[in-house]
Amino acid sequence: MEGRVRILNDQPIRQDGRYVLYWMQMNRRVDANHALQHAIEVADELGVPVLCYEGLTCTYEYANDRIHTFMLEAVPETARRLAKRGIGYCFYPRRTRQEPNDRLYELAKHAAAVVSDDYPTFIARQHNASVPAKLDVTYRVVDSSCIVPMSQITKREYAAYTIRPKIHKLLPKFLCAAPDRSPRRKFEGPVPEWHVAVTPDSIAALVASCEIDHSVRPSISYTGGRQMAEKHLWLFVEKKLRRYAKERNEPSKHATSDLSPYLHFGNISSLEVALTVRGYATEHKLIADEFLEELIVRRELAFNYSRYVEDPHSFDAVPDWARKTMAKHAGDERDPLYTNEQMERAETYDPLWNATQRELLLRGKIHGYYRMYWGKKIMEWSAGYQQALDLMIYLHDRYALDGRDPNTYTNILWCFGLHDRPWIERPIFGMLRYMSGDGMKRKTDTKAYLQEIALLERTGKDPHRVE
Repeated sequence: MEGRVRILNDQPIRQDGRYVLYWMQMNRRVDANHALQHAIEVADELGVPVLCYEGLTCTYEYANDRIHTFMLEAVPETARRLAKRGIGYCFYPRRTRQEPNDRLYELAKHAAAVVSDDYPTFIARQHNASVPAKLDVTYRVVDSSCIVPMSQITKREYAAYTIRPKIHKLLPKFLCAAPDRSPRRKFEGPVPEWHVAVTPDSIAALVASCEIDHSVRPSISYTGGRQMAEKHLWLFVEKKLRRYAKERNEPSKHATSDLSPYLHFGNISSLEVALTVRGYATEHKLIADEFLEELIVRRELAFNYSRYVEDPHSFDAVPDWARKTMAKHAGDERDPLYTNEQMERAETYDPLWNATQRELLLRGKIHGYYRMYWGKKIMEWSAGYQQALDLMIYLHDRYALDGRDPNTYTNILWCFGLHDRPWIERPIFGMLRYMSGDGMKRKTDTKAYLQEIALLERTGKDPHRVE
């Protein structure tokens, strides 16, 4: 656990506590979960069992059917795997704002210690800043999202080339299987009466009963949960890995892993993915360097950024050259100008851009290469840079299954110069990198992509969905 655990308050362990409470916020899985393993370690030292609490509130920003459904789809398997290990489990879906919002505190009253996930964005960042001071028992957070713990990189890094050597130096120490033990003492106490047992058949009705945005429908492409994450991983290593380096930037080839929603919601860990990919590549004499660069260096650069900046959603941390060039070109004429509503509905003159936005609306995810183009065009069609940034974040927060994530915010801010370099100056963009529709046509099969998205719209079904 070296470098993974932070204690966020000055309260002691409660010696007469009934259990160690693990609050599953972001790493919603049982396997390869350092936070759960730390809870087990503490529980074993005290001779008590472990109780896992998982909540789903109706009040997070842009709460909707898509995000709720994806998260609920993971719950039955989580419950099954916890029970197999002798760990207690209680799940609380807060359906309306009138329902109680104190379930964690209720459970913490009887806990010897509270352990949760260390995560630098979204609701976990807020909770970890506010909850510890309200407890009279030790509150610890554990980094189970990164391979090299965030704490091991002691300052903000400014590009992949600065963090890469530090990550590579530490990988031999941390790129190894996570602890995998069950608690010595089985949880045998009663679960609270407000616990809700979720089954696959009950999810739709449960979502419908929640006071959330029902206009954002579930993804037609992705089902949440541990088992689906494992299926995507093995489909990638067996069918796509050998094609990844050559075809990853060709959306119509479907050579990427599609694991970003599962990594964001913690259904699978980047550590598991890296070990599986590396092992398969070694066994089958494949090259996995390009994929591991994205999974480890680029992803952990995003976590490093989100950890060390005050506001991961703002221009405050983009390079000075980027802020200066945006200030210089703030008054440049934008023609055409689209409203946020027009862009949200994919109503622009550009068929390729419209298709990327429709992919977001239908699948809940845009292919990474086309997402860069998507962002650059929003910058070109918005009245100003701040309006463009706000719209990109809004669309991802509302529709993307891999939104609200460190990778999301750094990928969006990359459009505005974060982790990039100056380019040839031009209108609107200044020295920010420019991407054109003609360039996309030269580099990718845009016709095949347009046909694919049209099929999704016409049928409401995705032939590439993993079942």
